[in-house]
Formats: sequence, C-alpha cells, structure tokens
Amino acid sequence: MTSDNVNFKQSRSDHSHQPHLQEEITGNRDSGFSRREFVGMAAASLVMAGTLNASAADESNNGIPYRTLGRTGERVSVIGLGGYHLGKQSDPEESIRIIRSGIDEGINFLDNCWDYNGGESEVRMGKALRGGYRQKAFLMTKIDGRTKTAAAAQLNESLRRLQTDRIDLLQFHEVIRDSDPDRVFADGGGMEAVLEAKKAGKVRFIGFTGHKSPDIHLKMLATASKHGFKFDAVQMPLNVMDAHFNSFEKKVLPVLTEDGIAVLGMKSMGDHVILESKAVTPIECLHYSMNLPTSVVITGCDSMPILQQALQAARSFQPLDHSQVAALLAKTAKPGEAGQFELYKTSHQFDGTYANPQWLG
Repeated sequence: MTSDNVNFKQSRSDHSHQPHLQEEITGNRDSGFSRREFVGMAAASLVMAGTLNASAADESNNGIPYRTLGRTGERVSVIGLGGYHLGKQSDPEESIRIIRSGIDEGINFLDNCWDYNGGESEVRMGKALRGGYRQKAFLMTKIDGRTKTAAAAQLNESLRRLQTDRIDLLQFHEVIRDSDPDRVFADGGGMEAVLEAKKAGKVRFIGFTGHKSPDIHLKMLATASKHGFKFDAVQMPLNVMDAHFNSFEKKVLPVLTEDGIAVLGMKSMGDHVILESKAVTPIECLHYSMNLPTSVVITGCDSMPILQQALQAARSFQPLDHSQVAALLAKTAKPGEAGQFELYKTSHQFDGTYANPQWLG
C-alpha cells in the first residue's frame, strides 16, 4: 500500500445547522474478530472488488481511474467531490475554483443536496458548471422530501440552483428512520414525484442515501422490490471502522453487488472523526474505500490542498492484497468496536432531517 506521508489536514464539517446531541442510538457491535477472520474478510472484499478494480484500470482521465456506475453503464471517476464542503468557503469564488479544478484534473462525479448549507452548495456548484463544465460532469444531488409535493418542490429548486434542466442521479437523502421506506413508496409519496420527473427528462437515474443503519438500507431495498422498483445507486458509509460496528460493508454491500446496483461510498474518514483515532491516515482511509466494489468514493474537499490529497489518493491507488486489508482491519478493530468514531451511526449530530423534520414534508 502507498505510504501516507501526507500532512494535509482533512477538514471536518461544521454541521452548525444541526444540534450536537449526546444521546446514543443503539448499534450492533461487530467485534471479537480473530486475525484469521480479518484475512477472510479481506479475501471477500478482494473477490467483490475484483471486477471493478479491473475495469478501473481500463480507463482513466488525467490519471484518475474511472469505474462503471452499476448497471447504468455510465463511467465515473473513482473519487467524487462531496457537495457539503463546497458551500462553506468564505469566498464563493474559492468554491468554484475547487469544483472546476477537480473537473480539470479528471474528476467527473459531483455530489450535492438540496439542504446543504441552506442551498448555497447547489448555488455555487451551478455557477461552477457554467462555461461548458456541466457537459464534463456527472451531476448528483439529493432531496429530503418524503411526500410527492415536497419532493417535487425540492427537485425543481435544485434544478434552478444548479442551473441545469437534468440531474444525472437524484437520490432520496437521509434514509435513516424505519418509517422512511414506506413513506417514500406510499401513495402520494416522494417516489411518485421522482418517477414523474424521470419520465419528463429531469432525472436520469434514481438512488438513495443513509448513514444510520444497514438494516434500514435493507428495508429500503426490500420495499422497493415489493413495489417492482430497483434503485440504480445506493450511497452509504464504507470505511475502515465500519467493518467492526453495525457494518454496511458486511450487510448491504453484498446485496448491492449481486443486484448490479452502483455502490457510492461516503464518510471514508467519518467526516474527520476517524482520523482522530490516530489509527489510520487520510490516504489509507481513501484507499480502503476504493478497494471495495465502489463505483465512486465521495469525499469532502473544502480547500485546494485537500483536493490535491484526494487526487493523489486516486492516482496512487493500487488494489490492496489480503495482508494489507487485514492489517488495516487489525489496527482499527479496537477503536472501531463500539462506533465511537462513527458518530453518524451513534448520534444525531449528522442528521439534518432530525433537526429539521419539516424538510421531509
């Protein structure tokens, strides 16, 4: 594995619009693994990742590997620019510079959300995509609306802010409650608005995101299947700590790969918190997530140095062997066993729709 002598500081999101809640949410601990089991997990990861890693080597843009986005056939950069961090710069021109520099360097996958920074993240991205940059980007954004009315209104506002007439991938954001799947697929639910938007040409592909529980992800997939629908993409935390606690990698990833659903990895550094464990470096975090069968690993880049760090990780990535994966899992086992560095699973600190339930409609 590439040595991690990068001293850039990964910026931590300031979710100032969300209260810092101390209450804990019960999770399932996946602890007590032997080294033999670590090696077994590493082998499973390598088998699942094999096809994507092979295809990534077939195509790149300016040294940035590209992978296939599930069964859509779209080719996307292995690194995606996270939208939340792109609305926080004091000078909007700096946000635009980061976005355009990322695209110029070979990144084409852009992440955003209707609620990020009160809409400012989408506004700045829309400005950055002028002058031909929209044609170079695969544009994803997310909506919170669970009702048809709320979902339609948020989608139309996102289109206006992003200065485009079509979203490449639209996702239901923060599927973190047990009730979310049924609300999305109910009569008069958000899915009705999204399907109508797709028919009208406003949306190409449909997915969902969530960071709380793999069981809720599985329920969303099962609810979709019950309604005769299959998502094109699913976004979830995939990182070196996740394997040890209430794991999306263990529970959800195999289902997605079997069904040909694109895997979007996020929170490779747990929004900086994982780095506070001192167990792993930023490059190790990104490489671990890239080594899984992810189509893209979305990472926040709030400055040019952090963007360069992400680009370095993508360009230097080589598939990890069994011993490298096992070593990463071994040194993160103890800090990862109780979810203390995965606050998005164990608290409401990252739950925008918990603090703002009106966004759901």
